[in-house]
Amino acid sequence: MRLNAEEQAMLAGEMGEVAQLAIKHQIAVGDFFGARDFVPITQAHIMADTESLGQAGIMWLERLCDVKDSQHRVRVPTITDPRGTDFSKADSIGQSGWMLELERRAIAAFVKLGVSMTDTCINYQTVLAAARGEHVAFGDTGVVIYSNSVNGARSNFEGGPSALSAGLTARTPRYGFHLDEHRQATLRIRIDFTPQTLNEWGALGGVIGRLAGNYWQVPVIEGMDVAPTSDQLKHFGAAMASFGSIAMFHIVGITPEASRLEDVGGHKLALLHRVGRKEIDALTKDYALEKSVDVVVFSAPQLSLYELRSLAALCEGRRFKVPLLAVTSPQVKPDADRFGYTETIEAAGGSVLAGMCFYQSYAREMAEAKGWKRLASNSAKLVNILGGYGYVPMLASMEACVSAAETGQLAGESK
Repeated sequence: MRLNAEEQAMLAGEMGEVAQLAIKHQIAVGDFFGARDFVPITQAHIMADTESLGQAGIMWLERLCDVKDSQHRVRVPTITDPRGTDFSKADSIGQSGWMLELERRAIAAFVKLGVSMTDTCINYQTVLAAARGEHVAFGDTGVVIYSNSVNGARSNFEGGPSALSAGLTARTPRYGFHLDEHRQATLRIRIDFTPQTLNEWGALGGVIGRLAGNYWQVPVIEGMDVAPTSDQLKHFGAAMASFGSIAMFHIVGITPEASRLEDVGGHKLALLHRVGRKEIDALTKDYALEKSVDVVVFSAPQLSLYELRSLAALCEGRRFKVPLLAVTSPQVKPDADRFGYTETIEAAGGSVLAGMCFYQSYAREMAEAKGWKRLASNSAKLVNILGGYGYVPMLASMEACVSAAETGQLAGESK
């Protein structure tokens, strides 16, 4: 990689040992991906849940903090993905003391490094959305696909050490979706059905993710007859990333880089796939193996204020038979409290949790502690992941999930 004078100084240790360690890591990543140089970034977002970090990852963070180096803090705004717990609700969801201790250690280390503990996977709805053309270093797959596709920002999927290194050096290797050529469409898809509910938007994203199938594919989608909302695009992109490792998509006439099909090279591609109601229903049926429900979870991505508003309206006058968990960000939770949404949801027997994500919060251990196996959610991303944690996940609308919390049974939905 070509290094400028500042980067050469970092590599030589002239800007401190932590910056030197960070840029060495980034050079190794850049060499692997064939990056020609670095690109300056304006912000970074770190996936750093302790279930993934483990003892070894936390000890690595603590060693960075112990370096006697006056320049060991991040150089650009650097924030965090959801934590592994909501400390105020840890007992009620079956988490153990050792989990909380790992969280406290990780938080302390990040704070020493100058990281802002935003604990959110919806920073584009809450903290500061990256703007078109802005180079960033984001980790969470849902954050990356939304930022690339909807905001027109530029990021690859950054692993935890890479995102932290980017925050410490204020740059990232210039490869992948930082380059114009990788942002052009590679797969052309037409949809014959525009979803209505969030679970349908997630299912559509899952179908397209499966069709695309790998990180370097960039689907361009035609035929959408309405402009989706932020929450619809959130579920759509998060599921596409989960089912297909996709980091970017275009929707003709809607997303910023695809005003026309020609803008992203889509006119050069054959129309290989058509997706309609049949394909969406087929994916949903893959996650409808059971009808009895042990727990209802709204998470992955965290809920926006509008989602909590809709959920609270559905909870009015109900009393839940099985636990209902609604997970949001620390930025949204105070407003949900202030507007009475939290009180309404919890009066029905639900719980509103902040700053965590269900599948990053020791989901297997929670299942064992609470006796949860059959789980209903309106998040296609969540149900795609949870089978690997021993759950039998079911995908349904928010309305059907709330009814399942009340009755203990997930009813079929009419089309």
